[in-house]
Amino acid sequence: MADLAGKTLFITGASRGIGKAIALRAAKDGANIVIAAKTAEPHPKLEGTIYTAAKEIEQAGGKALPVIVDVRSEDQIQAAVKQAVQTFGGLDILVNNASAIMLTGTLQTPLKRFDLMHQVNARGTFATSQACIPELLKADNPHILNISPPLNLNPRWFQNHVAYTMAKYGMSMCVLGMAAEFARKGMAVNALWPRTPIATAAVENLLGGEQMMRQSRTVEIMSDAAHVLLTRDAKTCTGNFFIDDELLAEAGVTDLSKYAVDPSQELLTDFFLD
Repeated sequence: MADLAGKTLFITGASRGIGKAIALRAAKDGANIVIAAKTAEPHPKLEGTIYTAAKEIEQAGGKALPVIVDVRSEDQIQAAVKQAVQTFGGLDILVNNASAIMLTGTLQTPLKRFDLMHQVNARGTFATSQACIPELLKADNPHILNISPPLNLNPRWFQNHVAYTMAKYGMSMCVLGMAAEFARKGMAVNALWPRTPIATAAVENLLGGEQMMRQSRTVEIMSDAAHVLLTRDAKTCTGNFFIDDELLAEAGVTDLSKYAVDPSQELLTDFFLD
């Protein structure tokens, strides 16, 4: 199987959760990881900073560059890309993982939170992609991977949290548009989304607490699926909205029991999947 040895990945929100898991999986191959996240100081409720993530990445066999990046800041994104190229000589892969969530209805969503979700999810993905693409186009097998759902216009996914859905679908529309825009340049742009909830701080603190965590899968299913995707030929694999277990099945991995947080619990289905 192909690996990511020597490849440089720029991953937003890589200090914890799915972003860090993708980083650690690539680090096992000997990849270089740019940890582009805003957590420089320990958070009272959330584990991990860009510096603790860097230590884990290096222990796993990779090289790490922790950079303070709030994806709402064009200047911070541009500075991080410049530092990444100076440090590692270029970029091969961008993972747009950073995201903000608030599952509230129209009347319950303060415009401040509306703005945050759109600035981080849709605008942040666009801005980071825009900054990285000139470097990615120089790479042998360039990939952009957005952690975002398939576009599904069933009103069910809008009616209870339209602001969040709009912002998250903004990331997916970047896939749709940029994949077509850059197809002739040989750069892949794809999305990856989980079949079930993933056991992250967002699930535990914002969505469903301990019980939902027990009915979730671990972050490793997303990192293993991302690894399958990011080692594919960019020229022949673009514009797709992949689901984690389907991607693993294509790679011959059908026993997913090891990813269950609690094998005794029935798994839930994630948002945006009918």
